[in-house]
Amino acid sequence: MKLPQNLQQKLLLREEANALRVLPISKNNIDFSSNDYLGFAKNEDIFDATHQYLVDHNIKINGATGSRLISGNHDLYAVAENYISEFHHSEAALIFNSGYDANVGFFSAVPQRNDIILYDELCHASIRDGIQMSHAKSYKFHHNDYEDLERLLQKLTLANSHPPTIYIVTESVFSMDGDAPNMETLVSVSDKFKGLLVVDEAHALGVFGDKGEGLVQSHQLQNKIFARIMTYGKGLGCHGAAILGSASLKAYLVNFARSFIYTTGLSPHAVATILIAYQNLNSSAELQKLKDVISIFNQQKQLLGLKSMFVYSKSAIHSAIIPGNNKVKQIAAQLQEKGFEVKAILSPTVPEGQERLRFCLHSFNSEKEMQEVLTELSTLVFK
Repeated sequence: MKLPQNLQQKLLLREEANALRVLPISKNNIDFSSNDYLGFAKNEDIFDATHQYLVDHNIKINGATGSRLISGNHDLYAVAENYISEFHHSEAALIFNSGYDANVGFFSAVPQRNDIILYDELCHASIRDGIQMSHAKSYKFHHNDYEDLERLLQKLTLANSHPPTIYIVTESVFSMDGDAPNMETLVSVSDKFKGLLVVDEAHALGVFGDKGEGLVQSHQLQNKIFARIMTYGKGLGCHGAAILGSASLKAYLVNFARSFIYTTGLSPHAVATILIAYQNLNSSAELQKLKDVISIFNQQKQLLGLKSMFVYSKSAIHSAIIPGNNKVKQIAAQLQEKGFEVKAILSPTVPEGQERLRFCLHSFNSEKEMQEVLTELSTLVFK
């Protein structure tokens, strides 16, 4: 059957704006695009250890067989969630099937009708989608702008005779810019207005902290946060996510988070991979390697005169702003032809005029690879 005309028109508009999304074909280029920051996704030791764990515990099940509330809550869940909560110094942890499911589940279920959500304007689509499903009122504040956040808090507090429950939402590393909030300032503002702080740590896990615990723990602020969302498809190189918080929050999510309740659970193999990946964070040399790679990349940007076009970042994500879908796609294609897998991020994913090349760094990227890709970039943008 033909696609309805109004849907076909939307595709044509995307095509005309040179913004049509298509599934990429792997070219085996040098990786500057994946979220596999520590190389865990292709780590043979983790693969073998996961298999051995399942063998040692006589777990020979391919699937969860149902939702966790029916038949899918296999014993490995409790083992993994206990390990995760201890690792992150949290009272409890609840595993979800993905970071998207975790954010949609949390924000659609926890904030209530008379509550208020204040979220950073650059928060991820999964957070925004969850907020849209919530009955709470929501307002965005300017990116990492705590004066704007405080202005909103003062306005909303004065406007309500009975202070509402206010959720303040941010990310510890923003996926498109790679920058991070000032966590101490954010906690201070939140405390001042008795807000409940929610932090998505998807791109900080495995990157910040002595053991890759994330940005919140690196500042020892975990006891000041109402909920943290940890995603495992990035630094841990596997799949799934967990929401960290109080035991009461966990019980509430089990009862009311629809993306948790109405979905088949993860397979034992998937949960075992999460557990083994966490255990590897405790001793992996890849953490320090990644920190060195980030430092070298920043130095090379400076040496080649590229610093001004990049968003400031100490994370594994570095974005060079190159306005215009056509221009940024052209430069990305030229870098790919040279053997470097660098992705163009187009509008409407980012605002028009903020199109960019996004470089994702990894512990396995060599200094030579970084020098070469940035030298090639400088040639393309300065010619």
